[in-house]
Amino acid sequence: MPYDDGLWSIGELAERAGATVKTVRFYSDRGLLPETGRSSGGHRRYGPEALDRLRLIRSLRALDVPVPEVERVLDRDEALDEALEEAVSEQLREVDSRIAALRWREASLLLLKDCPAGERAERLRLVGAVAAPPDTAALARFWRRTLPVRLPGRTVATVLDSVVPRPPREPSPAQVLAFARLHELVTDPRLDRPEFRPAPPLPDGEYRPVVLYEGLAEAYALASSQERAGLRPGAGGALDCFVSAYARASGVRDTPAFRRRLVGVLARSGGPVIHRYWKLATGLFAPDEPVLGALHHHLSVALHAEVDAGAV
Repeated sequence: MPYDDGLWSIGELAERAGATVKTVRFYSDRGLLPETGRSSGGHRRYGPEALDRLRLIRSLRALDVPVPEVERVLDRDEALDEALEEAVSEQLREVDSRIAALRWREASLLLLKDCPAGERAERLRLVGAVAAPPDTAALARFWRRTLPVRLPGRTVATVLDSVVPRPPREPSPAQVLAFARLHELVTDPRLDRPEFRPAPPLPDGEYRPVVLYEGLAEAYALASSQERAGLRPGAGGALDCFVSAYARASGVRDTPAFRRRLVGVLARSGGPVIHRYWKLATGLFAPDEPVLGALHHHLSVALHAEVDAGAV
């Protein structure tokens, strides 16, 4: 029979909250529900504040907020609204991460479903080697091995931002395949062998890497602006800046003879691994995001055309 002291037993609290006695006991044992007192028999007694607290807990748990996070929210009783905002924000990040993983898995499954039977096992091997969604650590390691060791950290960070594509939020099956192949390329153990290492942008020991990469960043920015305007890099502007970066890095002047020599240097730089990288990576960048590999190619082609036309 209920007590007449205005307080509730654990069963009565559970009934008012629409919860089980087991649930109420669990939260009470963790110290999350305030007890107003004990009965003469030593049983827990609860008041309205316990019901409010229990409803708050169950609402947070319904949003998948973990119990330890619920405890942190309730510990900040004096700043409850701020604590709730932080908990909700954290849960939103978690949901966003799960959605990204599901989108990547969906695209991966479609890739495997809609492909020739003879290719399915090989594609499964490729996509199974990367997480869903994948991270870009392997791509960053590849470029750190490729870049000159004398580059300062800020320059390396700038280069990595430009050459490492972020996995698309809503990938197509083709993008999943491209990323998987890109991952396979950069993790190939053969890259440690001399014949597979990318050729340096200029003969080793004959240039200043910091000057080159900072100058190229300026040239790529100019070329990107031109391409956004529907123009390919031509004489002057981005092309002059591009050539100047190589000249200044080499400690020489930009002359017709240097431009003719630079055409040959550019043809030998990078190598098949870098070319393959850009072929796979280009479709992973956002449509409005400048692709450094394409900009470099366009500037190299413009220089080659200028030299072939006898303009220098």
